[in-house]
Amino acid sequence: MGSRSRSGTKRRGAWVEGHARTIVSPLELKSRWGRKIYWALLTTILIVFTLVFVFPLYWMVTGAMKTGEEIAQMPPSLFPKAPDFSVFGDAWELFDMGLLLKNTLFYAIGAWLFALAVDVTAAYALSKLRPMFGNVILGAMLATLMIPPIVVMIPAYITVTDVPLFGWHLLNSPWAIWFPVAANGFNIFLLKRFFDSIPNELLEAAEIDGVPPWRILVSIILPISRPILGVVSIFTVVLVFKDFVWPLLVLPDSSKMTISVGLSQTAGAVTQNQIMAGLVMASVPMIIVFFFFQRSIMAGLTAGSLKG
Repeated sequence: MGSRSRSGTKRRGAWVEGHARTIVSPLELKSRWGRKIYWALLTTILIVFTLVFVFPLYWMVTGAMKTGEEIAQMPPSLFPKAPDFSVFGDAWELFDMGLLLKNTLFYAIGAWLFALAVDVTAAYALSKLRPMFGNVILGAMLATLMIPPIVVMIPAYITVTDVPLFGWHLLNSPWAIWFPVAANGFNIFLLKRFFDSIPNELLEAAEIDGVPPWRILVSIILPISRPILGVVSIFTVVLVFKDFVWPLLVLPDSSKMTISVGLSQTAGAVTQNQIMAGLVMASVPMIIVFFFFQRSIMAGLTAGSLKG
């Protein structure tokens, strides 16, 4: 009798351990009211969070098509009375959006190439080559993430104005954008975690065949690391597009400004709806990148989290 009770307790414990570790138990979800309450709460939460994140974008788009009086009226209207799409053409010319987008795209592509070259090789060395004091180096890289960027901005600015040992003056040059973005501790950590999940037996087999380490990286590691490379690429491109303070300091020439700096410099000479139109056009490239690579974002962030 005692053995039966213990076995029954074990079975119930196993069932609880395997199936009931959730806020709502499976038995409650099987009931009619349980399913209704669950789906009602889930739908409400999803709608609320969607509105919180999407509403600013909607307000920006509709604000661009309103007149100045509609934007200033209280309480504000949710829809423009007479949508004016010509404001986008006016904003394109006033802000010189073509030049700003071309400059920002040029900086983003260069930063992306430099970031992949530096971060991938650093993560590969820390993960597979195992250098001396590798964990100390990785810890120092991650420690830099705890420092607010504004704290190191002045030392970084002094560095790009007169690069130590070389004496280079990098102001008003794309190198002032590319060099600081190239080494990123967070990207190196993501890449290292993914590289750690790649079986060492695969690399050892290549080494037995006489393949050098650089060839292993190019021919074996990179082809199977596309998800995490996509995530690092997106993070780097978005960082360049949204950054404001650093380009404002190192690119004072109006012909070399990024889109965020260019919009702020001209904002005082245009109307509010034209500012909104410029912001909408500045947001379009990143929205396209997100919808095109959203699967890579989720796949890359979860890749390497499980081994076995």
